[in-house]
Order: sequence, then structure tokens, then C-alpha cells
Amino acid sequence: MAAEKPSASSEVLAWLPIVVMAVVAVVDVVAGPEVGFLPLVSLGPAFAGLVGGWRRTAWIGLLALVLCAGLGLYDGLFDGRRGYTAMASVAGVTCAGVAAAVMRGRREAELASVRSIAEVAQRVLLRPVPLTAGPLQAAVSYTSAVAEARIGGDLYEVVASPHGIRVIVGDVQGKGLAAVETAAVVLGAFREAAHDEPDLVGLGERLERSVARELEGEKFVTAILAEVGTDHEAVFLTYGHPAPMVVRRDGTADFPQPPAYALPLGLGAHGGEGPKPYRVAFVPGEQLLLYTDGVTEARDPGGAFYPLGERAHLLKDADARAALEALREDLVRHAAAPPHDDAAMLLLRYHAHGPHQEGLHGHEGGKSCW
Repeated sequence: MAAEKPSASSEVLAWLPIVVMAVVAVVDVVAGPEVGFLPLVSLGPAFAGLVGGWRRTAWIGLLALVLCAGLGLYDGLFDGRRGYTAMASVAGVTCAGVAAAVMRGRREAELASVRSIAEVAQRVLLRPVPLTAGPLQAAVSYTSAVAEARIGGDLYEVVASPHGIRVIVGDVQGKGLAAVETAAVVLGAFREAAHDEPDLVGLGERLERSVARELEGEKFVTAILAEVGTDHEAVFLTYGHPAPMVVRRDGTADFPQPPAYALPLGLGAHGGEGPKPYRVAFVPGEQLLLYTDGVTEARDPGGAFYPLGERAHLLKDADARAALEALREDLVRHAAAPPHDDAAMLLLRYHAHGPHQEGLHGHEGGKSCW
């Protein structure tokens, strides 16, 4: 793997200590010893401690001491205290810069370790979706609102079961590790029940029981379950989740609504009827997008929500991953800022002549991060 080229800003910061010391030296020579610019040579090791490693900071500090001594002799400052005071200032700032560089290096190493662990946890929790599942081509885009951790509370999964291709997209209330733990419970229950339960209602009941055992108080998980079989229909079961978007062959977008709205997973004990399954035509050449509210509630600088339905035409690329990437990039441009909520999108594309007999393939679907 080729090493990444340093950016222009990093190159500027790397040369900044040398440039600062050179400017101070020129100004000191031109202005003369009476102005008192010599202590400003310490800016070199100060900037080096902010942007470089401790070894480089020490070398720049040594260079600053040599430069300070040379200028002090040129200006005749060592006849009094001014030259020694300037040398002491440079030495002190160099020591502080080296200490700062050491501490920053340790923090960066710890952060890199945390990110690495989070990425491994995310790969275990949110396994890459298959490139193909029966007649479907799949792609996924996931963005965590916790950029340092790169993992959050949105969840998704695609399972090829004896009852059809089953899919879940969900959104755990809250963020951070607590949300990740809840997402793991939901996904674990879904992966097991998707193979066992003959219909989506039974699958949803299994998920409700699993979530109810784990969650406390008023916590909940919104979710939408989908099943695509061989009858050119998609069956949905919605637990307080945004409606799916079905992109028809003519490019128009539908948002089929459930016959009745149900509470999210984890709130079944509060009463009310459970969700009712509903069927929607889903034929070859059409696309199905499941998403979390981090997509539709993304706001532009003027406060307008992302118009997902108006952007359905972006899903026109022949490759599902490239099509979803185009939609994701448009969402990023709309928000024009880091996301305030986790955002997940799962795209299923129905091909007229898909690999019906091949089932799940061990290929990764596309994944993207802001």
C-alpha cells in the first residue's frame, strides 16, 4: 500500500519553525540590537513542539540556540545580561516544546489504538452486507456522529433465509457505547430469528422480547424489517421507523406507509397494537432504500431538511455501490457540516436476471464515512 502524500497544510506547518527563525534573524540584523528581537528566536521550537515529534523539536531547539548565540555575539549582547537571558528563554521554550511533543505523541497513539479497536468492533457488529443476495444487489453507507469512535447506534443487516431475503435497518436511541451495545443485541437476535421465524410478525416479536430484556426505562430502538421473496413483492414491518423509499423503473419515488403506526422496539410493555405487515410491489428494475432519520433530518445551513425523494434520480448508476455513493455525496453537500446524528442507508436493487440460485456471496458491500 503506497504511503499517503503529505498535504500542503502539513508541509507549511513543517517549515513554519524554520521560516519564523529566519525572519527573526533577518529582522534582528536589520533593526539592530536596540529593538530586542533576539528572544523571539524561541518561536521556532515553540511551533515545532505543536506540530512535530519530540526529536525534531529538540533539533530545532538546538538550531535556535546556535542561532541565538550567533546573533547575540553579532549584536554584542553577551557583554551584559540580555544575551544570556535570550539563551535561557530559547532553552526553556525548547524543553517545554519537547515535553508537549511527547505528550501529544502519546495521545495520538492512544487515539489511534481506540480508533483501531472501534473499527474492529464495527466490522464484527456491522458485518459487510453481501454484494448480491438472491436476485438483489446490495450496498450500504454508514456514518457515525461520533467521528472519533467511528461507530454508533444505527444498525443494518441482510440475511438470506429459507423464507426469503430478510433485511433490517434500525436506529438505537442515544449514541456512544450504550447505543452500540443495544445495536449488538438487536442484530444478534435478528440474525438468529431471521432463519427460524416463518413470517415477519414472528421475527418482530422475537426482536421485541430480546430488546425488552436488555433495555431499561424509556430507551427504545426504531426499526424497519423487510422481506423480499419470489413473488415480486416486498413485505415491511415498521417499528416507529421512517418509511422505505421505493424507486420505480420510471425513476419516480414512493414512500409506502404502514397501515398503522406501532411503537419502537423496547416500548411494547406500554401497550398498543403491534405493527401490521404490509406488502408493496417490488419488481425487477426497481430499487429499495432503507435509511435512518439521520438522512432525512440532515439540515442545510438554512435549516431545510434533506429532500430524499427529490434525489432519487441520483441512484441511476449501473452499480449499486456507485449509485449509493452519489447519494451520500449529495447528502454531505446538503449538510455542509459534520453529521449531528448517525446516518445509515441500505440500498437493494432488484435485477431482472439475478443469481437466484447462488444465495449469499462472500463479497463486501460498499461502505462510506464522512
